Amino acid sequence: MELKTFKWNQDADGIVTLTWDDPDRTMNVLSSGAMKDIAAAIEKIAGDASIKGAIITSGKANGFCAGAALDEMEGNAGGTGAAKSEEDRIRDRFNGVMQFNLLLRKLETCGKPIVAAINGLALGGGLEVTLACHYRVVADNPKIQLGLPESRVGLLPGGGGTQRLPRLIGAAGALPLIMQGGSLDPQKAATQKVVHKVVPADQLIAEAKRWIKETPDPVQPWDKKGFVVPGGLPNDKGTSTVFTMGNALYRKTTYNNYPAQRYILSCVYEGLSVPIDAGLRIEARYFTKLLGDPASRNMIRSLFLSMQDLGKGARRPAGVPAMQVKKLGILGAGMMGAGIAYVSAQAGMQVVLLDRTAEDAEKGKAYSAKLIDGQIAKGRATEQKKQKVLSAIKTTADYADLKGCDLIIEAVFENREVKADVTKKAEAQIDAKSVFGSNTSTLPITGLAEASVRPDNFIGIHFFSPVDKMQLVEIIMGKKTGDYALAMAIDYVKQIKKTPIVVNDSRGFYTSRCFGTYVGEGQEMLGEGIAPAIIDNVGRMTGMPRGPLELADDVALDLAYKVREQTKKDLGDKYEAGAADKLIETMVAKLGRYGRKNGKGFYDYPTGGGKKRLWPGLKDIVKYTVTSTTPEYVDELKKRFLYRQAIEAARCFEEKVVTDPREADVGAILGWGFAPYTGGPLSIIDSVGTKTFVEECDRLAQKYGKRFLPGRLLRDMAEKGETFYGRFKPESKKAA
Repeated sequence: MELKTFKWNQDADGIVTLTWDDPDRTMNVLSSGAMKDIAAAIEKIAGDASIKGAIITSGKANGFCAGAALDEMEGNAGGTGAAKSEEDRIRDRFNGVMQFNLLLRKLETCGKPIVAAINGLALGGGLEVTLACHYRVVADNPKIQLGLPESRVGLLPGGGGTQRLPRLIGAAGALPLIMQGGSLDPQKAATQKVVHKVVPADQLIAEAKRWIKETPDPVQPWDKKGFVVPGGLPNDKGTSTVFTMGNALYRKTTYNNYPAQRYILSCVYEGLSVPIDAGLRIEARYFTKLLGDPASRNMIRSLFLSMQDLGKGARRPAGVPAMQVKKLGILGAGMMGAGIAYVSAQAGMQVVLLDRTAEDAEKGKAYSAKLIDGQIAKGRATEQKKQKVLSAIKTTADYADLKGCDLIIEAVFENREVKADVTKKAEAQIDAKSVFGSNTSTLPITGLAEASVRPDNFIGIHFFSPVDKMQLVEIIMGKKTGDYALAMAIDYVKQIKKTPIVVNDSRGFYTSRCFGTYVGEGQEMLGEGIAPAIIDNVGRMTGMPRGPLELADDVALDLAYKVREQTKKDLGDKYEAGAADKLIETMVAKLGRYGRKNGKGFYDYPTGGGKKRLWPGLKDIVKYTVTSTTPEYVDELKKRFLYRQAIEAARCFEEKVVTDPREADVGAILGWGFAPYTGGPLSIIDSVGTKTFVEECDRLAQKYGKRFLPGRLLRDMAEKGETFYGRFKPESKKAA
């Protein structure tokens, strides 16, 4: 028997150790090759009387199995054979899902005791393999995670996860793990009875062999006569409440936008009511429905494949040697600078945190201490980690301390003159090969680079707040920015384990420009007389993390006002005022309502941390003419929010601000929380169909204003029936 992804070792006691170690991948996944090997191994184990049992473990240092090979799944989601009917494609998908389910069913019914010796993370299909084993022992390492994260990319566990886990720990314990896509460390997994035992890593195989020799049991609990589901069946008094509350919580938190979570509830409810073989078929049917759902395909592409590509540096220029930032200088110790200092020091860099005074710089350093103290209180960090991070941050007011920095990141006020001043002072101290990055969210990089004596090494590095939580970094190329600066910026972002997107210079760049349309559309609606509660509630219903008026307050109304005033100054007669201009001017300049920062914006923020409420005085500025809605009216508002952002993303593409559809979609989801279930703004256009999207935008433009008018690129694509991912193939943009 020849295995490609597993190594077979049979000892003198007749115990086989199957070591999973795919030579073509850095992490084991359930590829077609792995499944073929598992099938061959099961047949050999079941049919050879000399084999007393088997152990499945991993030869990878970083994990047991990370789950399904989503690159293969994404390619096959539409079914095979272009000439096949839709019915045949659905049948192919179902049969493909059942193939894995039947494989694991053969594993657990092969008549021999099978042990999962889990020496690394086991996620998704990887955990499902272990659930089909009769005994699970895991290494005592808190970094190991076990979970079913499929729901986070628009899927559900398709290898029996919705059937075996509830049968092990009950619906009440299983549903939160499956629906939220969370994970457990070994100790928590043992406490919740997901695994049987936790042992030191060097005793893992020994414990597996001990169980096979001393207490083997080759029959799963659910295959034994008289098996009772922990907690009871779905219609039992206590368990029925679990599903009632679960459904209510799902509706409240997702607004029914995520079919995967809805189907998970159905899989568990229906599956626990029947024998496991029928339950596995139920799961496969729902999984098949998701594979055919555009939302799931878009989520897989954007939230897994594209994010993975970009995180690995897909847009890094070829031919530039890999670099590592050892010493980083940060200009400005405010909220952004302090956050950048924390993530950089945590990544092992020496950080120089500079502000106008040493005292101000120390305040920025204190932010790192505060974050780690919070982690220590929750048992997620130690005092040693705190001291290590803090010792890596040097505070100063002296620009001479920037000598030897590989990279400078400027994070001072959004003022061109202030930024020019610190640029000149910093560049007087750094080497010719050092790169200067500006953390600006709106000011064009090419203009800021005019203050630099080395514009080829001047680049935009735009972080999002709070830096420690937000995963995106927007890298902006000025007209003179060179490949060396781009490569260093991408390598730095990889060092701090965030996802970079690369965009070209433009006012507002990509993320700020598109995000502004969401906030702006909310203000347009307010100007039309739509009650603010309706606006923010519908905003959340679209899948955005917060309502547009809430977000405007969070970002700060006075900042929006300052940016607008700077834009007016820069554009002169070319500036076109919108309906929101007068509203923001009244709120900021006349009423001093700056947003959450001073407790007064569209909302009032009580001192002492009380619950915010809409400012009653809004009705004195805007007359409310719409105070109730119908489902059709809500759908229209949702479309305005989503399409307004999508059309701006398309304009950015037409203007070559963004040139890769992956970056447009991933940047939208990670940068400003664009509805993840859509896969991103360009995925919306591709899913709707460019022709249909353009026709609908023309309707919206006629009714609400020319901001909805499609550009030349969209109209050209509509005529040709093209999609963004078809016309602008991401594969051609991958670095060598």
